[in-house]
Amino acid sequence: MSYDAFARYYDDLTANIDYPALADYYDCIISRFGGKIGILLDLACGTGSLSVPMSEKGYDVIGTDASEDMLGIAVSKPHDGVQYLCQDMTELDMFGTIDAAVCTLDSLNHLESIDDVRTVFGKVALFMNSGGIFVFDVNTPYKHENVLADNTYIYETDDVFCAWENEYLGNGVVGISLDFFERDGDIYRRSSDDFTETAWSRETIEKLLEDAGFELCACYEYPTFAEPTETSEKLTFAARIVSSKNKEA
Repeated sequence: MSYDAFARYYDDLTANIDYPALADYYDCIISRFGGKIGILLDLACGTGSLSVPMSEKGYDVIGTDASEDMLGIAVSKPHDGVQYLCQDMTELDMFGTIDAAVCTLDSLNHLESIDDVRTVFGKVALFMNSGGIFVFDVNTPYKHENVLADNTYIYETDDVFCAWENEYLGNGVVGISLDFFERDGDIYRRSSDDFTETAWSRETIEKLLEDAGFELCACYEYPTFAEPTETSEKLTFAARIVSSKNKEA
């Protein structure tokens, strides 16, 4: 999926996110568990809004995303110290090894199957140096079933009106329909994107990390360092690479 319409308005719709503070959060977690400032993969980097502040912290950032439209916006911004690659998460292919990786804003929830998650974890493990730290956040099944559910949200800026409609499909899956109405003089032009997000249990994520050769360092309620609860809407995982079964093979 290209997210072509979503890409045009993504920065406007996420303007409330404090990306420098988010970079502080992820950098703190990486250092807390012995990670180092080196080559960092920003997996599913979108428009590069986190890649840049991570680079400003001293990381050599490689941002990857499957959407050419998202990356087109990323490269139009000042991005010294960041290299962008158009790659699907499940087909990750680095030119060398990495020291750390982040995957933010529930990007992993966009994967359609548990096999896709398994593949992504294996790919990150394959290219990560020993002792490297992988930090990512995911929406929880609770959020999908009880918060996103069948609800509709409206977002409006000076230039665009967005109707965000959810449909809970069961088994942690939410169907999402986005309708954008962009002001063009006295009229509005409509464009749309449709996709699904899937949430998996904490236990499932931890098992997939272990299978890929990671050891779990921590699981927090995003974006804090607190222990998750049954009603946590999003979790942050931190895992250290011990060994990659792909490397051993």
